[in-house]
Amino acid sequence: MALAAAAAMLLGMAAAAPATAEGDIPGVDQVVTSDNVEHLSNTPKQALTSFNSDLAFQGKYAFAGNYDGFVIYDISHPKSPEIVSQVLCPGSQNDISVSGNLLFLSTDSSRTDNSCASTSQPATEKSSWEGIKVFDISDKANPVYVAAVETSCGSHTHSLVPSKRDVYVYVSSYSPSATFPDCRPPHDGISVVKVPRSHPEDAAVVGFPVLFPDGGNPGIPATDTQARVAETTGCHDITAYPALKLAAGACMGDGILLDISDPVNPKVIDRVQDNVNFSFWHSATFNARGTKVVFTDELGGGGGAECNAAVGPDRGADGIYDITGKGDHRKLVFRGYYKIPRAQADTENCVAHNGSLIPAAGRDIMVQAWYQGGVSVWDFTDSANPKEIGFFERGPISTDALSVGGSWSAYYYNGYIYSNDIAKGFDVLKISDRRTDSAGKVRLGELNVQTQPDYYR
Repeated sequence: MALAAAAAMLLGMAAAAPATAEGDIPGVDQVVTSDNVEHLSNTPKQALTSFNSDLAFQGKYAFAGNYDGFVIYDISHPKSPEIVSQVLCPGSQNDISVSGNLLFLSTDSSRTDNSCASTSQPATEKSSWEGIKVFDISDKANPVYVAAVETSCGSHTHSLVPSKRDVYVYVSSYSPSATFPDCRPPHDGISVVKVPRSHPEDAAVVGFPVLFPDGGNPGIPATDTQARVAETTGCHDITAYPALKLAAGACMGDGILLDISDPVNPKVIDRVQDNVNFSFWHSATFNARGTKVVFTDELGGGGGAECNAAVGPDRGADGIYDITGKGDHRKLVFRGYYKIPRAQADTENCVAHNGSLIPAAGRDIMVQAWYQGGVSVWDFTDSANPKEIGFFERGPISTDALSVGGSWSAYYYNGYIYSNDIAKGFDVLKISDRRTDSAGKVRLGELNVQTQPDYYR
């Protein structure tokens, strides 16, 4: 680790403190934790200075997306991660995942071309490019860009459904316009890209399954008493559970449960809406047995202060749904909401965001990012009565004006919690709690949270 990075890490650790009194908001950049959570390290951003985004894991490596490209960390020693390589390849959001020797990046901003030297160009230009990029990561110190696939409306996020020979990529995107040559309405499905492992350069779109033949939720404009409900014009994120041949989709105004027995032709089993408290269905997480789905609502698009007292506990929150019935008759049944119980400042962007299971035996426990609301560990074993059992957060970036920052993704991997902070860099946490300790026995060789593993096989 460079001296400057080491010094910054030590300063960050020195700022750690016990939890503040209920109702208190930490000082600017002050780190506070619950008694059972320890902040082990922080690695500040270096060559890539734009927003940090999603995370993926393989062996001793963590792969961190950034709007400017991606970073590979060696996490052999979680108290002192080391940067292995930094790849400059701009294109928001650079949602990231890995499978074997392949790394996938989402580009959801119109670019002049598909190269890593591209620049911004309006989506109204037919020559503009958005989609999926593929890298060979056989040599972690020297990733090689090997393929690009343009997809309708770009790729805001993506999810992998891997097989032995091929990797199927579900590409989620939204917000078409009649003025965009490559993103015109209706845009009522997802792109499916097939990537042959032995010849990734042959990657191509193999389908565009329509998930909303009726157009989906028509949306509701904002009023003085209700937040806007998004019109469904595509999906924001899909989580696949290949072992169960299921997927859950968070699709703007709708939540869906999918049968992915045929990965090229996913089939909607059930669909739900919440036009009272959900504004934008953002992401989904199954419990380990595949009997529940946690959907998140990204009220305010991630840039708003949605965790203050004025917004309340049921908006910008998680919705917990049990899966009942069997086969094609399975239903998503609402049970309750979860939102962090700590009020955040009006200058802190905060809302439910990316998280993963902590595979504790006999319990449903999740760790989740809440932007400047920090990282929350919470138990939803009782779907109707979820509760927080641990947390980590920093005080606001500013007390004078609303600033964008905080934890974009917080995921549990092989005994530790890793968080990619938009502004502050790469954090490593450790939870020590009898309710989560059994998860330490679970070891994975690879983790893409949007390709949910069967932790106990």
